[in-house]
Amino acid sequence: MLEIVLLAMVAAFLGLRLYSVLGRRAEHEEESVPQRFDSEDKQAGIPRPAPATPVVAPRPPELEGVMPAVERGLREIAAADSNFNLGQFLEGARSAYRMVLEAFWKGDRETLRELCDDDVYAGFEAAITKREAAGETMENTLIRIEETRIHSASLDGRMARIALLFVADVAAITRDKDGTVIAGSLDDAIESRDVWTFSRNVSARDPNWQLDETDEG
Repeated sequence: MLEIVLLAMVAAFLGLRLYSVLGRRAEHEEESVPQRFDSEDKQAGIPRPAPATPVVAPRPPELEGVMPAVERGLREIAAADSNFNLGQFLEGARSAYRMVLEAFWKGDRETLRELCDDDVYAGFEAAITKREAAGETMENTLIRIEETRIHSASLDGRMARIALLFVADVAAITRDKDGTVIAGSLDDAIESRDVWTFSRNVSARDPNWQLDETDEG
């Protein structure tokens, strides 16, 4: 009888031990287990920041106000010529505008030959020859270029062409063979509006563009 009582006491003791272990484990298992993608901030009750808004590259200032067809032409040129840079092109075109005008006014055929294609050069050369035959000289001065605007752009095969509108202030005076002023005045500048088209074969090694058309703006 005593042995039965002792066995019952041992069984009760083991039961209490098992409950103390298994019962606590079950309680822990019922607790919410943090997911692998939950941050410590979320567990602490701190709201997670919203995803960063993608940064959109600003539109180049040279393209402000440009028509879609013109922008498409510029992108085609850039795709065909990895070295094309619109900002550098515009800077070079402004320099060429000044150089061509000054060369024409001075009768500098050599500079014109370098910067212009055959047709444009022929037009300038004929005007210089006529002026020289009449004994006239030009004393023009390009005071400043007020605006340079992209007028058109296209890629025809491998030939790229970009037309620019130049708005400039020019002081102009023409003298006859005796030095008498027959046109213009150096005291009053006039506004000049010219649309010049520059072209280049994008496959050529020569990076320079040539003036291949001139029109009034």
